Amino acid sequence: MNGSSAQTGKAGERMTVEWLRTQGFYICERNWRAGRYEIDIIAMRWDTVHFVEVKTRRSGGWVSPHTAVDASKIRALRRAASAYLAMHRMSRYHIQFDLAAVETFPDGHADLQYTENII
Repeated sequence: MNGSSAQTGKAGERMTVEWLRTQGFYICERNWRAGRYEIDIIAMRWDTVHFVEVKTRRSGGWVSPHTAVDASKIRALRRAASAYLAMHRMSRYHIQFDLAAVETFPDGHADLQYTENII
């Protein structure tokens, strides 16, 4: 996963989508945008809509993927999820905010840690 930050991020999102599918998730949206709102991955499993924030970082970086989700990012995720749910009339489902933390290494491999219910 060498290359630009954008390429690294896209590779992390692809890895996360593949992993989610193996875990029984249905991928509803990737890189959903509406105005200023943005959600990396929206997935469903059973009766829960999962709003997944993907943070991909190179190994040894200053900021870990886990600490990159701060209070401001959480507020933005909540607003975006509300907009998505309203647009798709999905009020009957449970919702959950998850984090996919992807760390890439110089030899090309990557490690994904998935944390449910980050909020």
